[in-house]
Amino acid sequence: MKFPGARLLARVVLALVAVAAVIVTLVGCSSAKDDSKSSGSAKVGDCIVKGASADAKTETVDCSSDKAVYKIAQSSDKKVDCATDYTAYQANLAGGTAFLCLAPNFKQGSCYNESSAAGVKNVDCGSTEATFKVVKRIDGEADELLCGADADSFRLISEAPKTTFCLAKPKA
Repeated sequence: MKFPGARLLARVVLALVAVAAVIVTLVGCSSAKDDSKSSGSAKVGDCIVKGASADAKTETVDCSSDKAVYKIAQSSDKKVDCATDYTAYQANLAGGTAFLCLAPNFKQGSCYNESSAAGVKNVDCGSTEATFKVVKRIDGEADELLCGADADSFRLISEAPKTTFCLAKPKA
């Protein structure tokens, strides 16, 4: 049974979630600095490859690279609470340790493996490791209603720059 106002209700709920995320971000960001000196050689807007272990070095990479799974949304020399859309990460960089809030930088048509221990990494779509595929990436909008029937889930980045990732199970 379809509820005629379901799409409107979904939009209202998402708007409330977005407002809550903005409030959390504003409260969390008040003590954070976007200071490239505090984060070694990585700065907000750079893409990185997370180190495989806690003591591994984090490297910056070109954002168009398949390795560039994360983009730095916030950087601080002190631990901060990241918005719910982001992944908190303590990075060991050339200039020292930095506390980063990372936004996904998934590529349309690419597949990824996500695990609670290692986070997200790019994998071959034919691999048994692949847990999801990005069937559509929409920059500038955070709205799951833009995903088509070929997507079975989504991931939204409601902070600037807004991004919608439409996801599906990879086909083996």
